[in-house]
Amino acid sequence: MRRREFMAKTGMAAAAISTVGPLEVYARKEKVGGKLRIGVIGTGDRGGGLIPIIQDIEGLEVVACCDILPFRLESALTKTQGKSKGYSDYRRVLDNKEVDAILVATPFSEHAQIAWDALDAGKHVYCEKTLAKGYEPLKKLVQKEKETNTIVQTGHQYHSSRLYTHVAELIANGKIGKVIAFDCQWNRNGNWRRPVPDPKLERMINWRMYREYSGGLLAELCSHQLDFVNWVLKTTPKSVMGVGGIDYWKDGRETYDNIQLIYSYPDGVKATFTCLTGNAMGDYQIKVMGDKGTIILDYVKAWFYPEGTHEKEIGEVDGVSGATVNWVEGKGIPIHVEHLDPSKQALIDFRNSILKNEEPISNILTGANTAACVQMGLDAMYDNKIAVWDFEV
Repeated sequence: MRRREFMAKTGMAAAAISTVGPLEVYARKEKVGGKLRIGVIGTGDRGGGLIPIIQDIEGLEVVACCDILPFRLESALTKTQGKSKGYSDYRRVLDNKEVDAILVATPFSEHAQIAWDALDAGKHVYCEKTLAKGYEPLKKLVQKEKETNTIVQTGHQYHSSRLYTHVAELIANGKIGKVIAFDCQWNRNGNWRRPVPDPKLERMINWRMYREYSGGLLAELCSHQLDFVNWVLKTTPKSVMGVGGIDYWKDGRETYDNIQLIYSYPDGVKATFTCLTGNAMGDYQIKVMGDKGTIILDYVKAWFYPEGTHEKEIGEVDGVSGATVNWVEGKGIPIHVEHLDPSKQALIDFRNSILKNEEPISNILTGANTAACVQMGLDAMYDNKIAVWDFEV
């Protein structure tokens, strides 16, 4: 039993917490007009893009921003209407007693150290995917979290999507029968580069292109879909094989511009992942195939295809009047669920987890397992081998 679970269940939490924990955070929240105060570390496209979303959520407020690139920091501060403090050293954010929680949106290679230091400082952590780079940093971070009273959420925002949650429940309840396979893709037509005002800043700005900092397409894109497959199957893969290459954008990058992987899960389930940067056909899609039907997901919508023809489904809905199911040609039967933007929902869930002292839906263990899957895939592609699961925490 985890320490915070033990204290909550025995009623001793208030007396036992000597470090900064959720109860102390809640007390400080009351002192500042009911807002949990967030420090955003890394204010590039993702971190900077999340600032207006955080500001729009009741109970959250950005009070600190940090980036080593002055122009990005200035842009972030503008988004808070000058109400947050700016820092070039993330450790100064952690020293700030007014900061209750941090959002880590730095390059992939920096996640583990920043999250570790944040836990040491008693801050709650929302760490963007992928959680950490490499097996040992992952293990150390998970162990560190076990020793604290803080909340750690991994930024796989689709894990918070109420549509994705509903689909996972449909599958668990037999909607598509026995799960046979997953087919996932995330295709784009673009070089993934950001403009660089000074050549000296190339590796800082285009860090996704370099193996020292990045896991490339697998870590930055496919990790979301890997997280979903693990979630639906309630397990992790046994092995993975994969290929990739720098075959289109021959511009000095080190991470692949196209990848294709096959993960093998227990019970014979296979999950394929394709990510291209030279062709955008199909964009983003997750296809979950079972012996009774298939569910297809995009960013915010989902459709169900029963096996065989859809007339049987129509008849089951209304066998008397002959009313038809709302079948969208080429798309199947829409699955309607009211839901917020997944990134906004994930941040709302983070707030609620802190205030209720509850384990996040996308927690450090789900995040660590997905990060281990990413490392497996990288090992398979870079070393031209079948990589096997060997990650236990």
